[in-house]
Amino acid sequence: MALNARRNRQLLQAAAPLLVEGEQVQLTSLAGVGSVSVRRQALTAAVVGVLSAGTVMATVTPRPLYIVLTDRRVLFFDGNRGGKPGKLLINLPREYVTAGNSKKAFLGLQYVTHLSVAGQEQGLKVTFPVQHRGDGPRFVSGLPVTR
Repeated sequence: MALNARRNRQLLQAAAPLLVEGEQVQLTSLAGVGSVSVRRQALTAAVVGVLSAGTVMATVTPRPLYIVLTDRRVLFFDGNRGGKPGKLLINLPREYVTAGNSKKAFLGLQYVTHLSVAGQEQGLKVTFPVQHRGDGPRFVSGLPVTR
């Protein structure tokens, strides 16, 4: 399921001033970017469990970011927890980005890929949640594949 019409329009409005003449938007979506260590997940669950006497369970997830894939760049905007798109956080030229190790995850409910950026040692883990998992393969198909 793609972004709803209102969020898509807001995201396109946020991206419009950044686009150069002739640049075309190919995909818009929302995904979690980054990873959360097992240690941090366990620590958060333990602290919340102790403070709530075991009545509340907490999870830690990657930061949600809106993605705009154009014919020239990959743009990441602040996701504001699924609210209105915020400021531009990452602007990557497409020729420097490759996708690899893409797969369905968490019982097939999510789609995960790892982006490699030329000149950078560490890549970006991009997780498309259940609502947007169909956008994952479309996003990856627009990028060269890492071998």
